[in-house]
Amino acid sequence: MRNLQDINFSILELAPVREDQDVNFSLQHALELTQHAEKLGYERLWLAEHHNMDGIASSATAVLLGYLLANTQKIRLGSGGIMLPNHAPLVVAEQFGTLETLYPGRLELGLGRAPGTDPVTMRALRRGRQETEDQFPQDVLEILQYFGDRQPGQRISATPGQGTHIPVWLLGSSLFSAQLAARLGLPYSFASHFAPRMLGQAIQLYRENFQPSEYLDKPYVSMGVPTVVAQTDEEAEYLATSVYQRIQALLTGQSLKLKPPVDGMDGRWTASEKIAVQNFLAMAQIGSPETVKQGLNKILLNYDVDEFIFTCDIYDTDKRLENFSLLMDIKQPG
Repeated sequence: MRNLQDINFSILELAPVREDQDVNFSLQHALELTQHAEKLGYERLWLAEHHNMDGIASSATAVLLGYLLANTQKIRLGSGGIMLPNHAPLVVAEQFGTLETLYPGRLELGLGRAPGTDPVTMRALRRGRQETEDQFPQDVLEILQYFGDRQPGQRISATPGQGTHIPVWLLGSSLFSAQLAARLGLPYSFASHFAPRMLGQAIQLYRENFQPSEYLDKPYVSMGVPTVVAQTDEEAEYLATSVYQRIQALLTGQSLKLKPPVDGMDGRWTASEKIAVQNFLAMAQIGSPETVKQGLNKILLNYDVDEFIFTCDIYDTDKRLENFSLLMDIKQPG
């Protein structure tokens, strides 16, 4: 059985927008966090693609990745993920091929099967395109072909992109992508930071059906973990009220801009909303370093994953940076 020192720690960034700041503040903080993560030794930092959400500023994922790559030196950066139904595979391959050509060896492409937005916005993104989630496997294969060596008779190539061999991951919150990742021999990341219900089943399905490939010789699984780590349990629970308010807003169709923490949630949510938020955050680790260390060890014992990819919605940016410092301290022996 592995311990925390044996697995990778990574970050999933959504560039959260605070209610008292503009989007520029969020984008600048995303860079600050990326540079901080690089110094701390995080394995990778990914950006999530969401659209028409006022509290998330990472919608133009490839563009923001270019900014982060230009202002860091070595940390691996990528998408967690590009929502493939919104994009033509060739365009994705060209965008990421361009970034990989400019910053070789530092880019990864995580691909998601859902649109990452509401149906109205989805139609605005597609503008008449008829692609559906059912086309996802074919689109993944097309992108893999664009990143591979050019084949005889290949009529369309990605320039830049062809021959870059950018690592491709599949992301999922159900069993579909787990099966596809296993069949294609790709690494798999489960979105347990917001949809933990099928985590164990998806990991088991992926591992049992994994077929070694030119991309990967054995299964590799990461899982999303929401975190709020502070010096004490009490401080962490106070800071976590910003997370609770944000998830409550998501579930009730309100603004997703980050709100400052409050002394407590009593009277701010209904009993059913509280249960829904708790289910959403079933994998969340909230507390002091020792409390969170115990929680992460329990998750590792239950799921034996290869990597944790952490999210954090702390309102105060200094406390948010501290969250990731304390997480990396937890990883150290002793």
